[in-house]
Amino acid sequence: MCPTKPDSANKAGGSGDSTWREEAAAAGSLRQVDLDRGTNGWASPPGDLFHLRARGYFSGGGGKRGKAPSAAEWLLRPAGVDWLRSHARLDHVLARDDNRVAAAFRRARLRKDPTAHFLLAVNLQVPGRPDAYSAVFYFAAEAPIPADSLLGRFVNGDDAYRNARFKIANRIVKGPWIVRATVGNYAACLLGRALTCRYHKGDDYLEIDVDIGSSAIASAILHLALGAVTSVTIDMGFLVESQSEEELPERLFGAVRIAQMEMGAAKYVELPPDEEMPETAGRAGAGFRVSSAKVVNHSRQQEHAGAKVGRSMSCPERDNGGK
Repeated sequence: MCPTKPDSANKAGGSGDSTWREEAAAAGSLRQVDLDRGTNGWASPPGDLFHLRARGYFSGGGGKRGKAPSAAEWLLRPAGVDWLRSHARLDHVLARDDNRVAAAFRRARLRKDPTAHFLLAVNLQVPGRPDAYSAVFYFAAEAPIPADSLLGRFVNGDDAYRNARFKIANRIVKGPWIVRATVGNYAACLLGRALTCRYHKGDDYLEIDVDIGSSAIASAILHLALGAVTSVTIDMGFLVESQSEEELPERLFGAVRIAQMEMGAAKYVELPPDEEMPETAGRAGAGFRVSSAKVVNHSRQQEHAGAKVGRSMSCPERDNGGK
């Protein structure tokens, strides 16, 4: 599994090595934009913008609090971003016939594309009224993931292992002071412990559905951030937490920058009646297919009530390893 260089991932194309990933990135409902100047879209920040656990973290060394800038390369390659909304929580989006990123991956697999090995999706599920939102980040392995690697053990492990390891690191690039103070910066959080995560595993994919609504504090903070979303740029890095010296240094499997996104940019997913209740969604087995759904542009604005929040969802790590 070859690490990915950010420069190549953020390139607009035309290099002659157009891949299914470029097709998938273009098919996602949120457009890819320039890393430094883009707005209302996504980009791929280099890994060294994030401070993660370094060698010596568990033995007292490794720099300030045992952390250091991560390697610039990610373990997986970016494959697009979806910004979706619907009347109910969207579970298991990789199983949907209308998922264009998954469709690009399936086509590549059918033609035996040697770079289409595995697809990993992180689905941040945002509760709302009248509609729920999903920000879905797609990452691809263009070579086999070693089974004995930390990422390999995460992909093939059980939910208890995943919950104990699935981690997000955030970095506020731009935003109002209240958002910076509330969300936190350079902070890391074990999402599987802080929030309800549901895992959908197939032979060649893994989807992680993160239910923001499972925590009242996280939901309130996120809605505060969404109230200023058009002025916020945030970097999010995803990784499998290292919990012993032998597993260091930590490495991002993927990272995404969301730049001043507009709520109205979300594409509306029209669910069939049998999928409109959250408990019935995402019930497919190993295959991608569940049922078809119509995806259309919709610009209705969601109203966000202001709220005073006194705690942060950023889950800053303690010196003992964030446990």
